[in-house]
Amino acid sequence: MKKLFLFLMLLVFSVNMKAQQKQVDQDSTKVEKLDEVLVKAVRVNATSPITHSNVTKAQLEKRNLGQDIPVLLNYLPSVVTTSDAGAGIGYTGIRVRGVSGESTNITINGIPYNDAESLGTFWVNLQDFSSSVESLQVQRGVGTSTNGSGAFGASINILTDAISNEAFVSVSNSYGSFNTLRHNIKFSTGLLNEKVEFSGRLSKIESDGYIDRASSDLKSYFLQGAYKDNNRLIKAIAFGGEEITYQAWYGVDVFTIDSNRTYNIAGIITDDEGNNTGFYDNQVDDYRQDHYQLHWNERFDNQLSLNVGLNYTNGRGFYEEYVDNYFYTNVYWADDSKFSFLGLEPITVDGNTVESMDYVRRKWLDNNFYVANASLNFKDDKLDVITGGSFSLYEGDHFGEIIWAQYAVDISKDYRYYFGQSKKRDASGFSKATYKVNDKLSLYGDLQYRYVEYKTNGTGSNRTLFEINKKYNFINPKIGASINLDSNNNIYGSYARANREPSRTDFENSADVKPEQLNDFELGYRYKSKKIKFNANAYFMYYNDQLVLTGAIDNVGAPIRANAGKSYRAGVELETFIAVGNKLTIQSNLTLSRNRNLNKGQFIEDEPLGETDIAYSPNVVTSTALNYTPIKGMQLALVNKYVGKQLMNNIGNKDSRLKAYNTLDFNLAYEFKPKAIFKSILVNGIVNNITNVKYNANGFDYGGGYYVYYPQATTNFLAGVTLKF
Repeated sequence: MKKLFLFLMLLVFSVNMKAQQKQVDQDSTKVEKLDEVLVKAVRVNATSPITHSNVTKAQLEKRNLGQDIPVLLNYLPSVVTTSDAGAGIGYTGIRVRGVSGESTNITINGIPYNDAESLGTFWVNLQDFSSSVESLQVQRGVGTSTNGSGAFGASINILTDAISNEAFVSVSNSYGSFNTLRHNIKFSTGLLNEKVEFSGRLSKIESDGYIDRASSDLKSYFLQGAYKDNNRLIKAIAFGGEEITYQAWYGVDVFTIDSNRTYNIAGIITDDEGNNTGFYDNQVDDYRQDHYQLHWNERFDNQLSLNVGLNYTNGRGFYEEYVDNYFYTNVYWADDSKFSFLGLEPITVDGNTVESMDYVRRKWLDNNFYVANASLNFKDDKLDVITGGSFSLYEGDHFGEIIWAQYAVDISKDYRYYFGQSKKRDASGFSKATYKVNDKLSLYGDLQYRYVEYKTNGTGSNRTLFEINKKYNFINPKIGASINLDSNNNIYGSYARANREPSRTDFENSADVKPEQLNDFELGYRYKSKKIKFNANAYFMYYNDQLVLTGAIDNVGAPIRANAGKSYRAGVELETFIAVGNKLTIQSNLTLSRNRNLNKGQFIEDEPLGETDIAYSPNVVTSTALNYTPIKGMQLALVNKYVGKQLMNNIGNKDSRLKAYNTLDFNLAYEFKPKAIFKSILVNGIVNNITNVKYNANGFDYGGGYYVYYPQATTNFLAGVTLKF
C-alpha cells in the first residue's frame, strides 16, 4: 500500500508538470481563489440551496486563546458543545441539531479527518489547530457530497492557512484560569520570487482543567511549503502533535454532583475495605498523530481546473489506567481485575489462592490512514460542474499491555492480553452541478456512490472474539433550487439522502446493528442588505434505523448507540445580523425543534413505548451577541448562550435529564499597529460564564437511576497577547 501511495504522488507530479500554462490575472484575489479551490469540492457558495455558516480567520482570532475548535463554534446556529475537563481544553465535543460527533463529517483541506472506526472526531488531537485555520464552513443537514464518512446531520470542512504574500513572525502567549498556558510561534517567508512560500507554527498548551486532575499537556506543529504561479498551486503540508490528558471521561455521578461537582473518580486507588487511599498519577491518555498532505491544483484555463489531494496519517498511543481490584469488583461490576480476564492462571500467596489483583494496563492503538482525492471542475457562465472521487485505506492494531502488577505474575515483557486488527476501505465518487437557468433561478444536483468495506480479526478489549466482515453500497442523491427574487432576497429548497455505516463501538455492543439512513428536506429564505442580514430555514430530517445515543458509555468512555427504527428531527433556524450605526452590531440565532423517536413496535415490560424525545436534542438553542467597536481596532462582545433541557435516554424517562442552562461571556479584542518594531499587536481576552452558572453540558444514563454528569466551569478567564513582526 505504501508503494502504491508513493506511485500516486509521483503520478500527480508527472501528469501536471506537462499541463500547458494559461495566463490569468496575478492579483492577490486570484491567489486567494487558488487556496479556496482546495475545498471547493466539499463546500457550497452563498446562494446554494444548502444550509450553512462560514467562519473566517479574523473571526476565530478574536476568541482564539487555546480552546478547542468546538468551543470556538459554540455560538453558531443549532450548536451545543461539551468539555470533559470543563474548560474547553482537552476532550471536547460538538453536536449540531442534536446530531452527535459520530455522525458529523469533518474534512481538512478536503481530506477526511473522522476516525475511520469510531467515526468520531478527537479534537484533542488538533491541538491549537484554530491558529492554522484560514476558514471553515459548517453545513447543517446532509449538505453537499463530501469525502469520508457520511454527513449524517452536519459537516465541518476546514481550510488551513492560505499563502501569505508578506513575510512575518508572530508570537502568541496567553494565560487563564486553571493554570492554563498557551504559547505559539508562527512564521512565513512570504512569497519568494513571487512563487514559493514556507510557513509554520509550533504550539504548546497546558491546563489543569476545571475537573479534578483533568490536566492537558498538548504539543503541536504545522508546516507548509507552497508553490504558485499563474495557474498552479502546490501545497505540501505536515501537521500533528501529541496530547497527554488525565482521564475525565467518567463524569461525576448523581450522588456526588451536588456536594463535589469537580470530583473525578478516574485513577482511584482503594484499600481492601474500599476506602479511597489516593489516585494514580498517570491515569492518562497519551496519543500522537501526524498528518502529511500534498495538494495540487491546476487551472488549465478560466473554465477547467483539476485538484488532487493525497494524505498519510500515522497515529499511535495508549491510555493508561490503574485497575483497582476492589473498585472494579464491587463498584464497577467488571471482571477486569481477575486473572482469568487477563488470560492468566490464579496464583498462591501465603498458602491462599489469589484470583484477582490490582495492576496497571495500557490499551494501545497503532494505525495508518491513506487517502487519495481528485476532482475536476468545469465552470462557465451557466454551468458549474464538479466531478470527483475519494479512496481511503485504514489499518489499525488494538492491543493491551500490563506494565505493573500487584503480584509477581509470570508474563513476558511483550505479553498482550488482547490483540486485534482492523482494516477499512472507503471509496466514493460524485458529480455535482449548479445550472444557472437565468439571472434569478439556479438548479442544483448531486449524486454520490460510496462503497465501504470493514474487516476485523482477533479479540476486543473485553477479550472476546471480535470478527467483523461487512460491506456496504450507498447511493446518496441530492437536488435543490435557489431563486434570487431580487438583489436582496433569496429563497431555496433542497432534498438530500445520506447513508452511514455503524462504528466499531456499535459493532462491539451489538452484532446486529444496521446502517442508518437519513432523508433531509430543507426550505430557506435569505435577506441581505448593507445593515441587515436575515436567514430563516426550516428542516425535516427523517431517519430509518437512526443510531442514537442510549445514554450509557462503555469501559473506554465511548458512547453506546443503538438503532432507533423510525425517527425524525424537525425545526426552524433563524439568524439575524443588524448593524446599529457604525459601532454596534447585534447577531442572534434561534433554533426551535422537535426531535422524536417513533418507536413503532417497541415495548418496555410488554407495554408499548410510544413516541419519545431523542436523547441530547434540546428543543430550544439560541445565542445572541452584542458587538461594540468604541475605537478603531477594538471590539467588545457580550455573548449569551441558551440551551434547553435534554434527556439522556431514548425511553422518555424525564428523571434522566440535563437541565436547561444560560451562560454569558465577555470578549475583548484590540489590535493596533505601532510605528516601529511590530507590524501589529493583538490583545484579546475572554471571561466565560460571567454569571457563574453551575451547569452540566453532557451526561450519561446507566439505567436504574444511576446518572453521571459533565460539569462545566463556573466563571473563568483567558487573556493573551500576540506580537507580529
